[in-house]
Amino acid sequence: MELVFYGHSCFKLVSESGKKILIDPWISNPVAPKSVDMGPYDYILITHAHGDHLGDVLKLARTSVTEVVAIHEVQQFLLKNGVPKVTGMNIGGTYKLGELVFTMVPAFHSSSFPDGSYGGDACGFVITLEDGTAIYHAGDTGLFYDMKLIGELYGPKIAILPIGDHYVMGPREAAKACELLSPEVVIPMHYGTFPILTGTVEEFKKALSEFGVKVEVVELKPGESYKK
Repeated sequence: MELVFYGHSCFKLVSESGKKILIDPWISNPVAPKSVDMGPYDYILITHAHGDHLGDVLKLARTSVTEVVAIHEVQQFLLKNGVPKVTGMNIGGTYKLGELVFTMVPAFHSSSFPDGSYGGDACGFVITLEDGTAIYHAGDTGLFYDMKLIGELYGPKIAILPIGDHYVMGPREAAKACELLSPEVVIPMHYGTFPILTGTVEEFKKALSEFGVKVEVVELKPGESYKK
């Protein structure tokens, strides 16, 4: 399994069987690396309708092999805009593709399309790989206590959490989220892309220490990868 960070909230995940998954496909974000895999991807997961998460999906998903997975309202938007293969689902649901499983879980955040219209609820995803490893991508979210249920139900070994503050959780809230989720590894995201996202990995580590949370923090710079 390999996770590649493309900056902001965008990650490429390659499963053991070689399935390529892109999460929140803003590959043209300001901190993206020069070399980015342009696909085709097997799956593209979208956590909500804001432009920094829909990103470049309209360009990347126009292939016969790529399936986009998103909440119902985003599905309808993409179908109307010519994306050929989109599966809509909703929070609490699970989409099984053989041994690869996508579960849509809540996120506390707003969601709207570029024209300001309602984009459905924001969400996160628990991705369960072929060997049973669960990865939680929280999307844009504030802290909420039901993260404890996500930890108990799905047991994510890897949690990908926003730490940037202002629009999402800050370092202290993200540290508390780790306490609720109990992952083995946490990868910070959604920080440093813009000046307003002031949270830092150093502050996050300090908050983890203050809470007494034992977790491996993997800090990825755009273009770097984590393998397990």
